[in-house]
Amino acid sequence: MILAKTARRNTADKGRSAPARRRSAAGMLALLAVLAATAAHAAGDLAVGAASGLPVPRFVSLKPDRVTVRGGPTRDHEIAFVFTRSGLPVEITAESDNWRRIRDWEGAEGWVYHSLLSGRRTALVAAKQPDDLVPLYDKADPQSVLVARLQPGVLASVKHCGGSWCHIFGPGFDGWIAQERLWGVYANEKID
Repeated sequence: MILAKTARRNTADKGRSAPARRRSAAGMLALLAVLAATAAHAAGDLAVGAASGLPVPRFVSLKPDRVTVRGGPTRDHEIAFVFTRSGLPVEITAESDNWRRIRDWEGAEGWVYHSLLSGRRTALVAAKQPDDLVPLYDKADPQSVLVARLQPGVLASVKHCGGSWCHIFGPGFDGWIAQERLWGVYANEKID
């Protein structure tokens, strides 16, 4: 079974004259930020958000089908882009009163109102190469039965992560995936 890409984000055309270069550079910055956050998680050196008292950075998901992302932490700031799918994972990178600065899987950043975010954990399947299919197993073991092959970008709900494997599910699939193949959980993070 092969499941198709499902992540979506609509972008405003303002300031997007070279979107491919920006996505590539933003993706590299996002990768560096995730690596730094992973090191902080592993060392237990997480900062705490002044507004929420929760760790920053941390992964959350989008609540509604439409989430407006702004250039700053007020409704007066310009709209940077709009997400059009609930459940997508985003990383909170900063807090300001009732606003959260978030980063998406492509490295794009902006501010959203806190009530548009959920603590429900989700993740996007990430492949090492763009066209790779990622194996999903019936157990946390690469020698177990292959349940499906997932395309990069498939959205999944996270049931459990043990530090190297995560139990995920979504429409038409349920199984275990190598934790390094997910965007929305940190390396070595444990989720119950």
